[in-house]
Amino acid sequence: MADLTLDVARKILDVALAKGVEKKLKPLVVTILDARGCVKITAAQDGTSLLRSEIAHGKAYGALSLGMGSRAIFQRAQEQAYFVDAVNALAQGRLVPVPGGVLIQDGSGKLLGAVGISGDTSDNDEACAIAGIEAAGLKANPG
Repeated sequence: MADLTLDVARKILDVALAKGVEKKLKPLVVTILDARGCVKITAAQDGTSLLRSEIAHGKAYGALSLGMGSRAIFQRAQEQAYFVDAVNALAQGRLVPVPGGVLIQDGSGKLLGAVGISGDTSDNDEACAIAGIEAAGLKANPG
């Protein structure tokens, strides 16, 4: 696969949201960025709180910015808080260093983009992102 198409992004989004409904999670926001960091698609379920969209974007953006899923960024923030703070300052505060930002890769490992989800616990957000990516036949890298 050369690039992340809108059809593939829609599949990831639909499955991620369906997984949230299946698990009876709180309302989710899903944001999918392409490898350049541009929004491919985003959607918010009814009832999400005000900043959920920005948080979902920040999880995906952070994953792309550092080339690792946001679970790894979260771990790094525990071990090297000054580094993550400095990177976030360089990124103008757009990184959200908690699980729920998952890199999207093709079968050969090529980076296609990232999914960020916010609304429930970080672990549940991440599980929905992984479900969507895998349903599209791609590799999920949560970090």
